[in-house]
Amino acid sequence: MSDAGHRFAIRVYYEDTDAAGVVYHSNYLKYAERARTEWLRDLGVQQRQWRDETGLGFAVTRCEIDFRRPARLDDLLDVATRVIEVGGASLVAEQVIRREADEVARLKLIVACIDRRGRPARLPIDLRTAMAAATAGGVTD
Repeated sequence: MSDAGHRFAIRVYYEDTDAAGVVYHSNYLKYAERARTEWLRDLGVQQRQWRDETGLGFAVTRCEIDFRRPARLDDLLDVATRVIEVGGASLVAEQVIRREADEVARLKLIVACIDRRGRPARLPIDLRTAMAAATAGGVTD
């Protein structure tokens, strides 16, 4: 983790784009998901193992995305993830996808902690504490 939150680099591949070499809009959600997964790994949560051990998982319940500039074939993107707020059973996160200095997309998400039945569940205190510590960083404009 850095002062700008968690960072994750991803390359745009041919399969991510249309015939003109522009990234399909839905792939930005995939890039953001991969970055959140790596952020959780850095916090010590490997989701499959965590689910097996605790019965808990995560579900995005809300996502707002602003597309700023198109990403293109072969671009190296940086996905910055920062937690804005941690609640008892959910968190609010912001993710910014950049190509060098250019902001490509900005996402704001609400992510719920859920049990095996898909119902809201409290975040374990140790994970909530680790997530709250991550709110000290910020994604700069």
